[in-house]
Amino acid sequence: MTNHIIAEATLTDLNAITQLLTVLFTQEADFEPQPEKQMHAVSDILRHPDKGHFLLIKHQSKVVGVVSLLYLTSTAMGGKVALLEDMVIAEQHRGKGFGSALLSAAVNFARQQGCLRITLLTDADNAIAQKMYQDEGFTHSAMIPMRLILDT
Repeated sequence: MTNHIIAEATLTDLNAITQLLTVLFTQEADFEPQPEKQMHAVSDILRHPDKGHFLLIKHQSKVVGVVSLLYLTSTAMGGKVALLEDMVIAEQHRGKGFGSALLSAAVNFARQQGCLRITLLTDADNAIAQKMYQDEGFTHSAMIPMRLILDT
């Protein structure tokens, strides 16, 4: 893998991020693409960096992947932590090292932001992603995720 750049996303990247999230939510078990909702949420995060950041990986000037870090304050850790909420590489660029490079950059970026921990969720059957996360030092937690969707 050569000719790649990893950079913080800006509002000018909104459409590229939304397109990649459509790919992600098409393959995830718990979600489905809703581009208007994704565009609204991405825009909100990009406008308020205290909430989080998106990092992009570009190859030959084209966005081929995105990762998001959302910030919380952990009472257990006594400070700022990150939730790695979304990570996706465009299908035609998978298996070429872009995901590993982007994940490594996200971990370093979280450290620079003062984060004490990164938590993420991945589909139970996504062995390729799980191996990539483990290669970066992520481990399984004894806790299990639970979710309650609130109708508004």
